[in-house]
Amino acid sequence: MTTPTLVGVSLKMYFGHAQTLDWISKVGDLARRHPAVQNGSVEVFVIPGFVSLAQSVGVLEGTPVLVGAQDLATEDAGAFTGEVSGVELAEVGARVVEVGHAERRALFGETDEIVAAKTSAALRNGLAPVLCVGEKTRTSAKDAAAECLRQLDSALDGAPAGRVIVAYEPVWAIGAAVPAEPAYVRAVCALLHAAVADRPDSAVIYGGSAGPGLLAELGDEVDGIFLGRFAHDTDALGRVLDEAGARR
Repeated sequence: MTTPTLVGVSLKMYFGHAQTLDWISKVGDLARRHPAVQNGSVEVFVIPGFVSLAQSVGVLEGTPVLVGAQDLATEDAGAFTGEVSGVELAEVGARVVEVGHAERRALFGETDEIVAAKTSAALRNGLAPVLCVGEKTRTSAKDAAAECLRQLDSALDGAPAGRVIVAYEPVWAIGAAVPAEPAYVRAVCALLHAAVADRPDSAVIYGGSAGPGLLAELGDEVDGIFLGRFAHDTDALGRVLDEAGARR
């Protein structure tokens, strides 16, 4: 592998503000003492809620940990009540932003067109989109890859240059008792890799009931892992960082 192993965590809306900052502080302590994070072989990003984002950047100052947002507006400014622009996210120190998550599609009606507009908004503001793609139902790896590539091509059509982190999250595996089979994930991610090969520093990571032990089974087709509630325990997150560092 030529890229660092990525380990990302989205807190969704599980934590309040104080709890988020306490967790962020613990992640910062972990990053400062973890050799694989310090030497750059493992890259960590964390995605708190909007209210805690700016303070999280401050708490993590001096560490290599990237801070991101869970969403962004399609536009950079204007009369868009309740929205947060990529301009503002970049201004407060965000480096990545989640785009196209299955929950945004299912709960808030985000279409391929909206995902594409948000992807472009992220890239034109210097933010790396954590671009979520995934099939809704369990199927063959070939058909899953075809659907994911369709989503990826749609999102990147006409988008500015820049780093893209593709988060492969089969919708049927999100919150499930077990993740998708490693061979299945490897087959899909190999094709996703090829689709972003012309974008420097881009990567493909896996989410969807991801946890300990999975990274060792995923192989070079997968650049890292996107964690959810498992990583609420920073000791558990530390074990995943150990696994990520051992890939080198």
